[in-house]
Amino acid sequence: MDALNKVIEGFRRFRDDGMRNNPTLFASLAREQTPKVMMIACCDSRVDPALITSADPGDLFILRNVANLVPPFEPDGARHGTSAALEFAVNGLGVQHVVVLGHASCGGIRALVQRDPEQPNNDFIDVWMSQIADVRARILHDHADVDAHEHQHLCELESIKVSLANLATFPWIADRLTAGTIRLHGWYYDIANARILAYDREADAFLPL
Repeated sequence: MDALNKVIEGFRRFRDDGMRNNPTLFASLAREQTPKVMMIACCDSRVDPALITSADPGDLFILRNVANLVPPFEPDGARHGTSAALEFAVNGLGVQHVVVLGHASCGGIRALVQRDPEQPNNDFIDVWMSQIADVRARILHDHADVDAHEHQHLCELESIKVSLANLATFPWIADRLTAGTIRLHGWYYDIANARILAYDREADAFLPL
């Protein structure tokens, strides 16, 4: 079975088992969605937010992009897919939690950390990752004694903190933070060990969830 046929067969099993065993749920979902949790995750094929949290359809509003980054609030008329998804989730759906879900072995972070400045830029990835270029510079400077693998790991963690700070620059998120109607979370998924670390602001550390 080739890769696409495996996907098609998977849909058929979902249709025959999942949908037919819970018709009430899917009838409800066909009318509206009411998720309370938004997850901002990476495009990485190994990190499926619904799978690793055992979520049901409709539980999570999921945004995926390269390296699970959130840019700052920039209403400049450009095309901002991540910001548009945030606006819809917060203002349109009224989500109560926004989770930035980073992960180990992130290809986007690796591209940033290991990028050779002598090589020509690609069309989109370098520009996208440049929003955390200062994270790379700080990690390489402050942790010059560790190897590339640890540089990447530290950048993966720090990038989550940057995205959390950027979320608070959106005025309609800031207002809800002040009102206590929304909460922001930073999670880090360790693929090999199947564990999640959560960012603790008071300790400024990622601790077991």
